[in-house]
Amino acid sequence: MITIYGISNCDTMQKAIKWLEANQIPFSFHNYKTSGIDKATINNWLKYLPLEKVINANGTTYKKLSDEEKAALRDKRKVAAVMIANPSVIRRPLWDLGNGTYYAGWKEEEVAALIK
Repeated sequence: MITIYGISNCDTMQKAIKWLEANQIPFSFHNYKTSGIDKATINNWLKYLPLEKVINANGTTYKKLSDEEKAALRDKRKVAAVMIANPSVIRRPLWDLGNGTYYAGWKEEEVAALIK
């Protein structure tokens, strides 16, 4: 089953969820703003996705981080702590498509190709 990670009030998340529902694709939604995120999940993402794909460096949350926190986001040993404390710095949506397939972001054609 697909798990999609993000926050519910994000426009991009809403588009992705509507697409999944319209295509009758079963999924679970993990709202890391309300449910949190753990180090094991973050480390698993980073096995399959480069750091720059997982971090949303264009968002308001990133821009408000201290220089030390921004530097930690470039260090795989320190990144999880910053992401756990500031989950909105995680790119949305982040997809666990099962079988070791992960995707960060929302491009309908790319997600459709990965699911089929």
